[in-house]
Amino acid sequence: MGQKLQWQDWPNLNKYKKDNEQLISYPNSTNKIVFFGDSITEFWSREDPAYFQKNQYINRGISGQTTPQMLIRFRADVIALKPQIVVILAGVNDIAGNTGPATLEMITNNIFSMIDLAKAHNIKVILCSVLPAADFPWNPNQDPASKIITLNSFLLQYADENQISFVDYHHDMVDDHNGLPLAYSADGVHPNKAGYEMMAPLVERAIKLNV
Repeated sequence: MGQKLQWQDWPNLNKYKKDNEQLISYPNSTNKIVFFGDSITEFWSREDPAYFQKNQYINRGISGQTTPQMLIRFRADVIALKPQIVVILAGVNDIAGNTGPATLEMITNNIFSMIDLAKAHNIKVILCSVLPAADFPWNPNQDPASKIITLNSFLLQYADENQISFVDYHHDMVDDHNGLPLAYSADGVHPNKAGYEMMAPLVERAIKLNV
């Protein structure tokens, strides 16, 4: 039954539906900033809720999601909110194969389509690198580290060529094994509070350049 319901709402458009309706009906800011991503974005509000509360940032991360799911919900969870900026962090779950095999080209095509949609609606984009990961606890032995490095190189090149702010979390958080150190993560994929505290000033610099 649970699987059937999941397939009925594959992109999980219902997760933030009520919250989005409230924001649209009662906008409280003309400079809204949306963080859009997967579990690494969603869990940021859990591990360090004060960061989002004090800055009035909008968290639209959904755990486990891949870029095709995110692309489908981009209009509902980003464009409809009319933010000034969207911070996009995506791709690691595609590499993990969460919704089936995905090439790096498929991943970048989806991310670049999100950026095209944002630009078409006058939303500034901050593009983030995928965080390092040496392995996936839920799908081990995939050797993701080198794929993540290559994906990030494609994202950085695109950002440079299109004058988009790029936040390189990977460079500042990677260990000697191209993974996420235990100081920043309990499972090697999802940041803990210290990991998010490392990420915050990196993205803040990009936000200040775009507001």
